Amino acid sequence: MTLILATTTAILVIAVIVLGLRLRKRSKHLSYIHHKMSAILNQGTFERLLVFDSDDQVSQLLKDMNQLLDYAHRAKAGYANQEKEMRNMLSNISHDLKTPLTVVLGYSETLLHSPSLSDQERKAMTEKIQDKAQEVLRLIHSFFDLAKLESGDTELVLSRVNVSELCRLKVLSFYEMLTNLGLHVDLEIPEGDIFVQANEEALDRVLDNLITNAMKYGADGKVLGLSLQHRMGRPVTLQIWDQGIGIPESEHSRVFERMYTLEDSRNRLYQGSGLGLTITKRLVERMGGDIDVHSVPYQRTVFSVILKAW
Repeated sequence: MTLILATTTAILVIAVIVLGLRLRKRSKHLSYIHHKMSAILNQGTFERLLVFDSDDQVSQLLKDMNQLLDYAHRAKAGYANQEKEMRNMLSNISHDLKTPLTVVLGYSETLLHSPSLSDQERKAMTEKIQDKAQEVLRLIHSFFDLAKLESGDTELVLSRVNVSELCRLKVLSFYEMLTNLGLHVDLEIPEGDIFVQANEEALDRVLDNLITNAMKYGADGKVLGLSLQHRMGRPVTLQIWDQGIGIPESEHSRVFERMYTLEDSRNRLYQGSGLGLTITKRLVERMGGDIDVHSVPYQRTVFSVILKAW
């Protein structure tokens, strides 16, 4: 009986000692976590916590905390990029508004202080003021449209849209402008109707933006192409292409950024607000589609829109 009691006591003592050592070790680990986290928060660094294998629960806690730190790191990096983008956006907005307004003020001042101007000269200046005022208005509308799209306030109701017919009508509406630019139109639209899941007004604007973009930057190539492809059970692919000055490969990922003007990658002589392609991308995404660009300068610059078939 005494032997059993002694053995039991020894086991209990050993268990207490082992438990104490474990608690001491865990306390040490928790103290490490506390000090390390305090240092990370105070110094704003994104170090990771050392994961201990000896304690499964503490190890899992450390892994979870490292995941949280990774998330915080990505969030901070995203915020920093967004802040930089906003600064660039404000700078570009200021520049884009300042340029036409300066022209408006210059012509209006001339009209006010130059009584000797002929009627023809006054008419020409008034027309230029009108053009620049319209340019400012279009730019402001673009800012508001993009803001509404990115805030999610604008709901796009998707329905069955005849994309082949919409493409034909859109090219027809641009016919006079294309002819004046000397652009040959290369159409590849199947005879039968093709239907997609989309918002007709949004898709019309996507086509408008992409065709206008191709006319602006691809006029040198003297051709504008539009193709529509669909295979049974597959999404519908809409492509608009040109053979103009193109976009360097290093810039492909940037053309859809807010306020990124294509003259940065193509030519400083080309002017643009840098919002058209951004709005286009947002509209395509809101319709459940995707858009990308591939360009070989002076060979083929193609914007591909992928939409769900109806």
